[in-house]
Amino acid sequence: MPEYVYLVTYAGPFGYLKPWTAVRDGETYSQQFLTPSVIEGMKRKLGVAHILRHKLTYMGLSMQQEQTQPRGWIHEKKKQQMSRPRAILVRGVMLNPLLHLGFATEAEAVLAASQHLCLCRNEDVLLPLGWQAMSEEEFARLPGFELRFTEGAEPGAFLVGYNRFADGAPMYGRLEISGNPVAKPVLER
Repeated sequence: MPEYVYLVTYAGPFGYLKPWTAVRDGETYSQQFLTPSVIEGMKRKLGVAHILRHKLTYMGLSMQQEQTQPRGWIHEKKKQQMSRPRAILVRGVMLNPLLHLGFATEAEAVLAASQHLCLCRNEDVLLPLGWQAMSEEEFARLPGFELRFTEGAEPGAFLVGYNRFADGAPMYGRLEISGNPVAKPVLER
């Protein structure tokens, strides 16, 4: 880990992180952390080699309903028609999310600070607020949720999903929480 982290901060009015269990749960809430495959997608979108660290904070959750339908159709013989059942999921959308991404080089931070990001849906746009260099200790003190990725199910780690960039390989991590991550985000150090 380098002595300094080049930090880029992103903010937006709302954001949603799709839980990997969303297709199976009747009621789901937004995750408070970014999975390895979400970080990999951000890395590819930004065109950078590595995202060293991340922290995510938000002001609260707005519970919203979403109507879903399965892929398959049901043939109703009596009515002579095909139909698809519907279900309602209640999901949490983060209000005023603040995302800090840490990069190894100034060049990557400058490149990342010139682009927007989406968390998991195209309408959840986060815009860059700028970049700065800070020590690893300063970054660790920033409030937020951070999933520290692990190689497997080591002590304290839990299954966080399946990696769409690695043929569905299981992903594990340890959730680290610093400060008060569900409060009015602080934009300045």
